[in-house]
Amino acid sequence: MAAIRSICVYCGSSPGKNSAFIAKARAFGRIMADSGIALVYGGGSTGLMGAVAGGVSENGGTVIGVIPEFLRARELAFKSAAEMIVTRDMHERKQIMFDRADAFVAFPGGIGTLEELVEQLTWSQLGRHKKPILLADIGGFWRPLIELLDHMANTGFIHSASTFEYLIANAVEDIVPALQAAAASVSESEREGDRSSLRKL
Repeated sequence: MAAIRSICVYCGSSPGKNSAFIAKARAFGRIMADSGIALVYGGGSTGLMGAVAGGVSENGGTVIGVIPEFLRARELAFKSAAEMIVTRDMHERKQIMFDRADAFVAFPGGIGTLEELVEQLTWSQLGRHKKPILLADIGGFWRPLIELLDHMANTGFIHSASTFEYLIANAVEDIVPALQAAAASVSESEREGDRSSLRKL
């Protein structure tokens, strides 16, 4: 049975227009800290990124930031991180985030958040890992994507030979239990998959 010791959270470096996004991100950070689960994330201190990191740090949890050199000033690297890893580029950043995480959660965000989420779905679809992937569907944010994925399946572009699984949670209190339940049926070795096939460096 695979354990959830760390979660990679993908989310926006902006706050968005719905105040619930920031509140729920901070609340989830507190839940992670209370559960003894470390945060692996993009390293910024603004927007939802800063909210989730603040929620973890302010409640005694561990924050591991991974930020490319060229974004350190733009995203204002989080100063209370237990560990801040500065990478050469985005590819190295994403690889380290994958390596350091036991599961992935996507909060609301923009193109970068979507790209990171879809990459993990793709790797899962290709059988490269079995780490749980969850959409934090705060205020129905991810419904258009969920509908698009259903459309892709209905039109024959996602089929039985290339299926992948993802979880959906509407309440932040449900995220950790859902990830733990998903991880319980997978061994540590199965979850990690063939890391060599994912290397882009």
